[in-house]
Amino acid sequence: MTLQDVAMHQYASTKFTDTGSEPAFDEVMVEKTITLYLNGNRLTSIVTTPGFGKELAVGFLITEGLIRSLKDLEEIREMDDRVELRAGIAQDSELEYELRSSGGLGLRRSICDAEVFVPVAQNFSIGVLLASLKYLDDETQKKTGGAHTATLVGADGTLRYKAVDIGRHNAVDKVVGQAVLHGDDLSRMFLISSGRQPAGMVMKAARAGIPLIISKAAPISSGIDCARQTNVTLCCYATREKTKAFSSPDRIIIGSP
Repeated sequence: MTLQDVAMHQYASTKFTDTGSEPAFDEVMVEKTITLYLNGNRLTSIVTTPGFGKELAVGFLITEGLIRSLKDLEEIREMDDRVELRAGIAQDSELEYELRSSGGLGLRRSICDAEVFVPVAQNFSIGVLLASLKYLDDETQKKTGGAHTATLVGADGTLRYKAVDIGRHNAVDKVVGQAVLHGDDLSRMFLISSGRQPAGMVMKAARAGIPLIISKAAPISSGIDCARQTNVTLCCYATREKTKAFSSPDRIIIGSP
């Protein structure tokens, strides 16, 4: 597993309490904008944490439904502030965008893609799911308080991929991109996300073929609806002791898988 180097800058601040003030210093996450080009056309610009730009771009194409696998991708070129991709598909010149609850842009589609359905091919032990929440712990979040984390974990509890970003959508795209570029089978892993789970987040996992999402955060009604339609197991309000499954609970087993 390759870990992402997260860029941080130290800023001076003034700490105030009810008894006075004092100088302080804080680590703050750095952001940059990268632009994605698909088949020579500008696709979108994404505000992200520097690092894993190529993985972010590939993950974005997968999770937004523009390509289905690495086989669709012919070329990837990453430069300082842009990633150019060439795919053997016809790009819709009339792509529309939507502003999502995170403030980020995604491609506008029906809320849930009717053709996306994730079969029950892999079960997951509740013990493994709850124990794996430890992978959300991250020094960047402890230092800055501004990070979202996404991880992909195998059914045996092995951490496979991890990404940290200022955006919860970006973090998911980065781990999906890592897995796709390594040729791994996403249907045998589950996704741990630090963020809320509206439709846009759930559909990223569903399009990538990820069968289960677990998050410490809350679901949104659109996310539950999409999870039920696509047969993704959506677990939220997770702690080290419990979680609640809002869809497809049959993938979760008590005991060892």
